[in-house]
Amino acid sequence: MKIQQNSSFFSILLACVIASTVGCGGGSSDTRTPPSDISWSEGVFEDESQFKDFCENPRSGTDLLGREFRDQPGSTLLENHWLRSWSNNTYLWYSEIIDQNPANFSDTISYFDTLKTNATTPSGSAKDNFHFTIDSAEYLELSQSGVSSGYGLQWAIISGAPPRKLRVAFSQPNGPAAAQNVFRGAEVLEVDGIDFVNDNTQSGLEIINAAIFPANSGESHTFVIRDLGTTQTRSVTLVSADVQEEAILANDVIATNSGNVAYVMYNTFRSFSEQSLIDTFDQLESQNISDLVLDLRYNGGGLVNIASELGYMIAGDVNTDGKIFEQIRFNDKHPTINPVTGELLSPVPFYTETVGSGSSTAGIPLPTLNLDRLFVLSTDGTCSASEAVINALRGIDVEVILIGDSTCGKPYGFYATDNCGTTYFTIQLTGENDKGFGEYPDGFSPENEIGALGVTIPGCSVADDFDHALGDTEEALLKQALDFRETGTCNTQAINKLVQNSQAQFKADNALSIKKPKKLNVKILSHPREY
Repeated sequence: MKIQQNSSFFSILLACVIASTVGCGGGSSDTRTPPSDISWSEGVFEDESQFKDFCENPRSGTDLLGREFRDQPGSTLLENHWLRSWSNNTYLWYSEIIDQNPANFSDTISYFDTLKTNATTPSGSAKDNFHFTIDSAEYLELSQSGVSSGYGLQWAIISGAPPRKLRVAFSQPNGPAAAQNVFRGAEVLEVDGIDFVNDNTQSGLEIINAAIFPANSGESHTFVIRDLGTTQTRSVTLVSADVQEEAILANDVIATNSGNVAYVMYNTFRSFSEQSLIDTFDQLESQNISDLVLDLRYNGGGLVNIASELGYMIAGDVNTDGKIFEQIRFNDKHPTINPVTGELLSPVPFYTETVGSGSSTAGIPLPTLNLDRLFVLSTDGTCSASEAVINALRGIDVEVILIGDSTCGKPYGFYATDNCGTTYFTIQLTGENDKGFGEYPDGFSPENEIGALGVTIPGCSVADDFDHALGDTEEALLKQALDFRETGTCNTQAINKLVQNSQAQFKADNALSIKKPKKLNVKILSHPREY
């Protein structure tokens, strides 16, 4: 089963936003001139700086933050040469890029797509499945505010080919879906007059895809759905809009005979989430919490800074004293210096105070639960900065128990880099915990997961449960976490359900299946002043 967002753009991001490092600062006083003699020699690379900001279509004016663009008149060829040199300098696996003449490509995106490794992980997956671009203005707006266009819901594609099955994973509280009472578990039966489940025509598929993933705000599409807990169907019209994301979708304290258990569903490490995350732990700090169930099943990553803060708020002073959250490693050209910032490489600590990533004031002491173990609810959408928290806590001997599915497998990160209106994301670094471990390209897997190829850790393999609301103690992942806490055993029925869902997804990869926009979850480092 795959989880998809409600628009192609948001699917590309899937909860991956960080304080922007878009490189369009500077002023109009830039008087540089482009190189007059551009040539290509295989394996010979010019300094990337001589090609930077020389654009086929230079921008003018200022960006969302009031920074003046540095763009100068140039060409696609100059932009391609910048991509080539920049990749050779900073890409983590630069030696695995096949060097090709930039002049052979008429656009930057198709050329950029070649500037990555073709190697695979032990499972056979692409080693680099996180190579992508976004329009710079669009990225900057999303990274600063968490606003994106769509219905304010996240789809769960359980079966993408006929007979299709599509359900709502969750709805944002202030989005168009919630306004029409469309919530988790709702199942789609008809889309704009097309039989969603059984239609087997190309024209029907195109209508379905256009409705499920609206391209723009203001699009109106009609769905026939069956809500959770009912056998009745109803028709609902959803109009796509710009929706502000909420990072904390559920927060509760569950009283048990062996102590209070906190349940927190946290969906993104974007900069705007920092204050709401801190507020949540402030509330929990005084409630005598014995254990925390941290629901990261749809959290695709974000700021390493906030991941470090979260790690500290879970583990506390004693567990983190003298320990690092993560040591950043670049390629072998840069063993001691960060090639992006020019600063000496130094470990990311467990931050004990706010770093002020965008939604908080820097320097405020953080609350903490002082826990020695953590329950994490996971799916293959649990990625990047979410995995960094798991790895970092394991590095200081805080026990992490994984309930759900294998995580996505992304121990890598990058700096968002703008050139000529496109923001590029290329893998530039990897991270290691306090014990020097950082290799989990196939993710972390619950130890009893059938056929698991990720790093196995304690826990239980359980399918995502769309028949219960998030935070419901009968919802399969949360229920298993609470049961495991008491008994130390796994529910085999839940394991079998996960296998069945995996088989259904395999069938969904046939022809005329829903067009699933590529899901790219990322961990991006913020600017050093925020890092």
